[in-house]
Amino acid sequence: MAHAYMPSGLAGMGRRVPTISFHTFSDCPGWEKAPDWILDLIERFGSKNILEIGAGANPTLSASIVSSRNLQYCLNDVDTEELDKADTTFSRWVGDLTRDDIPAHMEGKFDLIFSRMVTEHVPDGHAYHSNIRRLLVPGGIAAHCFPTLYALPFLANRLLPERVSSLILDLFNPRDRYKNGKFRAHYSWSRGPSRRTIARIESLGYEVVEYRGYFGHGYYWRWPILHNLELRKAGVLQRNPIPALCSFAMLLARKRP
Repeated sequence: MAHAYMPSGLAGMGRRVPTISFHTFSDCPGWEKAPDWILDLIERFGSKNILEIGAGANPTLSASIVSSRNLQYCLNDVDTEELDKADTTFSRWVGDLTRDDIPAHMEGKFDLIFSRMVTEHVPDGHAYHSNIRRLLVPGGIAAHCFPTLYALPFLANRLLPERVSSLILDLFNPRDRYKNGKFRAHYSWSRGPSRRTIARIESLGYEVVEYRGYFGHGYYWRWPILHNLELRKAGVLQRNPIPALCSFAMLLARKRP
């Protein structure tokens, strides 16, 4: 069950108040639920021209879904080799959204831009969200699902040397290194829903439509006692939310003209 929440200071400010809610991590749309999440956004906002940031080898929507819905679906990544692994159905754009060299023909092109498990790897959140706004049409939607800094696994990932954090990840969550590489995480602007975080995003020319925080994580699944303790902690935090202690978040923002 979701827990609704309103950070102090947001109500009565003479504008639309974003929908803020808290959940446990099993409801997070960053993984298996991602295709349904994106299809719901496409239906909700009537999106046709879509950019997936950091899509690499694993686009969220399949080539068959993109073709059947007649979507214009562009994959973005900084790594050409990652994009080369994806299906040729998709258009591709190699580019770093923290750099101020957005091609002119890309500006104001997309009505939906989204990412999942990418934002934490961005070294400059201000530049990243500013450039995404440049790519959106007026009224276009930006949607991001990402880990947040102060959950223990992600705090360790931020503070430990990359080689050490990679070894720990293999211990807790073994993966196919070819299809699912590990990339350096910075957690710039990767925070749960709070008044300060919302104000940051809206200062760039967005209206925050919805912000969800998710508590808990599944990294302890090999150790049942730890895993059960983590689930209990997540339930307590959902009922008594502390935004800074979120493990994941989902941000939905609209570009203001």
